[in-house]
Amino acid sequence: MAEVITFGEAMLRLAPPNFRRLEQATTFEVELGGGELNVAVAAARLGLTSAWVSRLPTTALGRLAAGRVRQAGVDASQILWAKDGRMGLYFVEFGAAPRPSSVLYDRSDSSISRIQPGEVDWKKVFAGARWFHTSGITPALSESAAKVTRQSLEAARATGVTVSYDLNYRSKLWPPDRAQAVQEPLMEFVDVLITTEEDSGVVFKIQAEGKTDAEGFRQVSPDAYKEVARRLDERFKFKAVAITLRENPLVWRNTWTAIAYAEGRFYDDVKYELEIVDRIGGGDSFSAGFIYGRLSKNSWEAALRYGNAASALKHTNPGDFNWATLQEVESLLKGASLRVAR
Repeated sequence: MAEVITFGEAMLRLAPPNFRRLEQATTFEVELGGGELNVAVAAARLGLTSAWVSRLPTTALGRLAAGRVRQAGVDASQILWAKDGRMGLYFVEFGAAPRPSSVLYDRSDSSISRIQPGEVDWKKVFAGARWFHTSGITPALSESAAKVTRQSLEAARATGVTVSYDLNYRSKLWPPDRAQAVQEPLMEFVDVLITTEEDSGVVFKIQAEGKTDAEGFRQVSPDAYKEVARRLDERFKFKAVAITLRENPLVWRNTWTAIAYAEGRFYDDVKYELEIVDRIGGGDSFSAGFIYGRLSKNSWEAALRYGNAASALKHTNPGDFNWATLQEVESLLKGASLRVAR
């Protein structure tokens, strides 16, 4: 069985090429993506065996999705096939400063939103597994999906599998008060929380103190981010908290880094300067790298460094999936050159 199990939705991603607006579209580039699936793919690329648990419709689009999952090296045997529901879609409109990129969801009534408690044999799924990952997107899909998410977390805890949870707040899926009411009780079963300072502020009302500059941007010190991690750990008693930090002065030029707090100690890493090809899935690749570093090196410091590097590399290829290899990640950790590799 797989070492890493993830659970969540995937959607077909449709994007007009060449920075066209959706209203200008005559063709779409088709990709597959979803937070938890992105983690499974990136983990597989790093050399871990991974499986994705989801629910897909028995349609051509469902089969397309399953085929892409297998192509990416992820075990698709735990997918539930359903005659009800549909394949979710989302549309990406790539922007350029001063116009940001934007996402339009068409995911209501998806097959996974109709998943019911008892449909997944979690004891069987977790046999031989070492790590389980899901996110705040999954319980936001429906009341039944929230119940199944809780079942998955309870089963993982009972089996002794390490659990990571990406808070991943999506305002287009649910309001803050509902996100808090559903997710706070789930934290009892989470070992590693992965989040941003913004999301922890919206959902758990734990936010860094900052100042607003003349241009209206909030400025937060690195120590303030560390305080957020410490307060999250204090409230929920996690084994580790990781907070990703993105600065985006321009749409296609960002910086990326992260911090972690584990077992009473803070960890920092380098800040990467990014020339972005596609930023969607960057946080998911951080989760995958973090999981790889912890499982392979038994080190929270390694988890942070591998997560940070894997995420930086994800930004350099199109689509939600991270096609970087372990060799590329480790080369970046050693300070890889930007000269053409010959």
